[in-house]
Amino acid sequence: MSWLENRHNARVTTDNDEGGFMGEIAAVTLATLFATVSPIDISAIFAALTAKQSAPERKRTAIRAVVIATIVLLVFAILGEILLTALGITMASLRTAGGIILLLIGIEMVFARSSGASTTTTDEDEEAKDRADVSVFPMALPLIAGPGSMGAVMLMMAHAQGLPEQLTVIVCVLLIMALTLICLFAATPITRLLGVTGMQVIMRVMGVLLCALAVQFIFDGLADSGLLSATISQ
Repeated sequence: MSWLENRHNARVTTDNDEGGFMGEIAAVTLATLFATVSPIDISAIFAALTAKQSAPERKRTAIRAVVIATIVLLVFAILGEILLTALGITMASLRTAGGIILLLIGIEMVFARSSGASTTTTDEDEEAKDRADVSVFPMALPLIAGPGSMGAVMLMMAHAQGLPEQLTVIVCVLLIMALTLICLFAATPITRLLGVTGMQVIMRVMGVLLCALAVQFIFDGLADSGLLSATISQ
């Protein structure tokens, strides 16, 4: 039975366990966003890009990058459903497509590969080296608010049922952005403490978790579309 079916059946059984439902969606949202945003990995990139900046300049760059990324993610969270409706895209399609994107990102994380879905490409890295201000590009976009995190936010808002759960998703976005800002402030100590091996281990563990969540999103999308029931009935 899929996560959506469990949630639906539980709601039919009782309406007095809203805290449990919000806790569930908060846990899934935090895990998904932590894996897609990857604050620890971003802190290492930030330390490299701002190596020539003074401490106050790095702090300003970090704040500007996180604020811009937060605005972008909140816009996708709040207006995502309106955009999907205007384009004629169903929630089932979003869950399936979003799950596939997250699955690909998770596989990249497990095998420590990069295709540009959640990181910058080689050409973007070269362009970033010549920029005096890296807060907008590549930090805010596409490192913090990249295709993976944007899709994850829209996906979780689609899963949210009612205003309380939608607000829970938004709060989770703000929490992950706050954690990202803290990691950027402590970028140099984190890089020295964990090293390349430690950061790769964390990335692989989160990649496995993201793959599992992504597969469940795909199953939920297919179940919600009715394709599976139609195939079984035939």
